[in-house]
Parts: sequence; structure tokens; C-alpha cells
Amino acid sequence: MTITLFAYPTRFDLPSSSPFVMKTEIQLRMMGLAYRKAFDGIDRAPRGKLPYIDDGGTIVPDSTAIRRYLEGAYHRDLDAGFDEAQRAVAWTAERLAEDNLFWLMVHARWAIDDNFEAGPARNFDALPDAVRDTARQRQRAKVIAYLDGQGTGRLSDDERRVMADRGYDALSRLIGDKPFLLGDTPCGADASLFAQIAAALIPPFPSHTQNAAARHDNLVRYVDRMMALYYPDFA
Repeated sequence: MTITLFAYPTRFDLPSSSPFVMKTEIQLRMMGLAYRKAFDGIDRAPRGKLPYIDDGGTIVPDSTAIRRYLEGAYHRDLDAGFDEAQRAVAWTAERLAEDNLFWLMVHARWAIDDNFEAGPARNFDALPDAVRDTARQRQRAKVIAYLDGQGTGRLSDDERRVMADRGYDALSRLIGDKPFLLGDTPCGADASLFAQIAAALIPPFPSHTQNAAARHDNLVRYVDRMMALYYPDFA
């Protein structure tokens, strides 16, 4: 039975516009599990977000929960061979990427006017003229309100710059000159780190966050390495 991954499509020269979709897809590939992608699931998404999977009728939302489910259901361990200290480093790095740096990237895409017009605004191009602009502005206001509630939107530009610098400095030091986060073999967290860094680096969205990631040559090489390994068509 093939797993269905409900995903956002390719955008901005990335396999998906969502780093969490890329994370889950790479983890499916790491586990060697057969899957297909579907792009019509957002209206039925259990939490209103993608990705989620349908595994023979078992619906699992949220990329972190999906990994936990797949490892249990298919007897896989994406951190096999690593000790408890290494697993702790991997979890800490993943949380930095997803709970901190991700929101800086969202702010860069949605709150900066030029970036919004170059990226998220295009999500609504297929809507009829009569409702397109209204839908764009409503969704933008919703995301900015969420950023405000989450906290990133309340920071000054300088505070966001410091957060981006410190976060990407930390990831750069953690990876160092190793091929992957924990050494010569990818672990589960590499799927997340790759996806978040790649999303920050794409050209259409200049920002402090993009600059903070791009100035670390080892992070750029890391993204290229992961892309060549798991998405050779995009390498």
C-alpha cells in the first residue's frame, strides 16, 4: 500500500514552497518507503496545514508526528547508530530551525512588502479578479497577526537580525566541516535543517534571515549536498 503525502507543489526552484513538506518527503526517502504526492488536500487537512499523510486510511498531520508514526509503523529509526547525546543535539538543532528560524523566514516572506508581492501574493493569482486582492490581503493580515501572537512580529528589525545571526551561526558551528549534522551519515534532523536553510536561501526574498544563512559557506554547501542526495532533479 502506497502512502499519500499531501503537499504544496514546487515553487521558487524548490521541491515545495513548504519546508515541512520537504522535511517529510526526505524522511520518507530516508526510510525507503513508497509514496505518492497529492496537491488537492489543503481543504481536508486535519489542522488546516500541510503536510499530512494518508497511510491506508490512517491520517497523520504535522511533520514531527508523521515521522514518529512512520518510524513506529514501519520499524524504522532515522537516528540509528547515533548515541543519546547525538540524538539530543539533533533534536535541539531541529527545534532551533523549526521553532525559531522558520518564523524569521515567514516574516521575511509575508511582512516585507516586496517579498510578499514576489512570493506569497502569487498564491492567489488563479482566483477571479473580483476576489483576488481581498483574499491576498486577508491571508496576509492573518499571517502577520499570527507572527505577532507568536512573537517574531513584535520584534524590531535589529532584534530579528540578531536572532537570525545567532541562529545560523549556531547551525554553522554544529555542522562544522562534517557532511551532515552528526557526521558522515544523515540523521532525521538533517531533513528539517536542509529544508529550513534552503527556504531561507532562495533568491526572491532578500532579508536579514537570508543574509545570515548565506554568509556561512558550509551551510550553502550543506544545502547543495542534501539537494543532490535527495532531490537530484533540483541539484
